[in-house]
Amino acid sequence: MKWLVAPNAFKGTLSAEEAADIIEAAILENRPGDQVDKCPIADGGDGTCLLLSRQLGLEIVSATACGPLGRPVSGFFGYHAPTHTAFLDVSTVSGIKWLATQEKEPWTAGTYGTGELIQKAIDRGAKEIILGLGGSASIDMGTGILQALGVKFLDKNGRKLPQFSPGFLERVCHIQIGKKLPEIAFTCLCDVSNPFFGPSGAIPVFGPQKGLDTAEHQKFSDAAGNLFALLKKKSKWTLEDQPCFGAAGGIALGLSAFFPTKMVQGARYFFEKTGLKQRMLDGDMVITGEGKFDFQSAQGKGSFELMQLARSVGKPIWLISAGKEGAQAGFDKLLQLAGLDFRLPDPVEKARQNLRLAVSKGVKEMQA
Repeated sequence: MKWLVAPNAFKGTLSAEEAADIIEAAILENRPGDQVDKCPIADGGDGTCLLLSRQLGLEIVSATACGPLGRPVSGFFGYHAPTHTAFLDVSTVSGIKWLATQEKEPWTAGTYGTGELIQKAIDRGAKEIILGLGGSASIDMGTGILQALGVKFLDKNGRKLPQFSPGFLERVCHIQIGKKLPEIAFTCLCDVSNPFFGPSGAIPVFGPQKGLDTAEHQKFSDAAGNLFALLKKKSKWTLEDQPCFGAAGGIALGLSAFFPTKMVQGARYFFEKTGLKQRMLDGDMVITGEGKFDFQSAQGKGSFELMQLARSVGKPIWLISAGKEGAQAGFDKLLQLAGLDFRLPDPVEKARQNLRLAVSKGVKEMQA
């Protein structure tokens, strides 16, 4: 039997790549004669473009850039010279992973460092940027990236607002193009479909995880609305809110004001680029997984989209996940992970053990 092993990351414990290695080892331990094709997956969330760059064998270009509050951090992007395309994740330097809980500050945090990486890719010859939107620390509507690419945001006195200024969004009164903007197009990979504004938008839905107090939602919405009006006036084309603009604090919204920008469902883009459909057709069984499959998983997350693909080509697919929600989602079998206590001295090692045991149990039940 030939298995396609294609897990997503198990958030907070295992990367998709490590999970794939553990699943492969558990399968071959119980069925040493089987074959395994490993293709760890991502869906536009944190680390998507890094994983995609590795899968495609791209050149990894390292560079230092500003973190979400301005501290220098080590960054990188994948580069495909023949097509002048750079692949990078917002989370690489502008991710919430760089901030301690008490440091989360959406009125100050920004994406300027991601803009620095984009500019370095442009200097290298990039004409298109594939941008993974997951895991961001800010709700800056892409203003940090725009600043790094030549757009100036001015206060009421016409003075340029520096990046990472407290209360940046509410202080912007004018937008100025200081130089000819680079000729670059963006493809934004996302795993959510939320618009930027409204009750299901970036501020009420994702604001709390970025440190925004509920009491400040309306104030932040007003500031964002004023900036949106300025962007609409300055844009060369019609700019309206749309699904997916709520991802990563409105980055695609801001980019769309000045650059050709398209939104793409991250999982499907990943599957296409890695030839996953053909690899699925070449195998007999698909096994995927994520930390916990829940109602959000059916909104574009990798495991659910992989199940849809497996259904379309008639291949059986198993899901590995904590909880029981995945049992009714359409997978052929749920391999349920044991609960994980993050108060343990080494929860990651326990997560490895739980994954190995769940897969071994499932394979043994198949043989019975």
